[in-house]
Amino acid sequence: MNDYLKELEHCELCEHRCGVNRLAGETGVCRMTTPVVASATLHPAPPESYTVFMAGCNFKCLNCQNWSISQYPDNGYPQRGYVSPELLAEESVDILKSVSAGLIRADRIFFSGGEPTIHLPYIERVVKEARKINPDVKVNFDTNGYLTESSLKRVVEFTTSITFDIKAYDEKIHLALTGASSEPVLRNARYIAEHAGDKLWEYRVVVIPEINIEDIKSLTGFIADMNPELPVCFLSFRPNFVLENHPGASIELMEKCIETAKKSGLVNVSRAGQTGIPGSIPPSLKGIDDGAKLAGAYAANAGCRSDQRNCTTCLFINDCGIKRYMPGGFPGRL
Repeated sequence: MNDYLKELEHCELCEHRCGVNRLAGETGVCRMTTPVVASATLHPAPPESYTVFMAGCNFKCLNCQNWSISQYPDNGYPQRGYVSPELLAEESVDILKSVSAGLIRADRIFFSGGEPTIHLPYIERVVKEARKINPDVKVNFDTNGYLTESSLKRVVEFTTSITFDIKAYDEKIHLALTGASSEPVLRNARYIAEHAGDKLWEYRVVVIPEINIEDIKSLTGFIADMNPELPVCFLSFRPNFVLENHPGASIELMEKCIETAKKSGLVNVSRAGQTGIPGSIPPSLKGIDDGAKLAGAYAANAGCRSDQRNCTTCLFINDCGIKRYMPGGFPGRL
């Protein structure tokens, strides 16, 4: 066993605090044992980087665009696998020196997923090894915010920048969309604002029609109250995973979110992503005018057996319908 992974013997890296011995093959909400790299590639999206996608996630977002990575291992999709920290560090530093990296101005290693928090000791070791080669190498950590306070402080310690997703402000909407509480996410968003604002690249909010639209005012007000200059980027929902046929966000809706954010007092607001992707709400779910209830109904139709959509207390985390869900048109891999 690698000593740096010893804390996986009683894993409490995220706020699910499962306490399982991952090194012995036990699994909690994320269903991961040892670290698995899904893939690594140069990526032009800001901040431009060599992005390392880590497999597995402690959320089960209905709209996940990286579902083949995040819902591993249950969906059976092949991943790159375990890569020694030394090898991944050398690979990352070398590629950041390449002509291809220069063409897109990639200047950092970007850990994403899935959710990198569940592999935090591994990532810390990769960064340590990378900085032996190049002490000035930059690092971005892309997170859903569901870290323990201790894990977050560790992330702040080694990162150059942080991209921080906030799925929803409202507790019921957040639970319905992700299977996890919003409270730790908002707590950690506040910690970043108060103690590491210089490292925050942006808070990211996916705009999902009919589900989290009424939540935007509360969310932007929360951020503005912390600091009106904090950067926020609204991302256009595009149909994915359980919400594979749900309508995408229109340009008018995205502009409305920008307007709402500015009325809340935010001054550094942007939007990104393709708008206007067609879709429709299934006939059986039409008429549900509450975002949390609509998301919950989608989850139930996809196989979630938890009335509250709370993965922390769910009895079926090792037999989860959402983790196994396969969007139409994608062959099962199990």
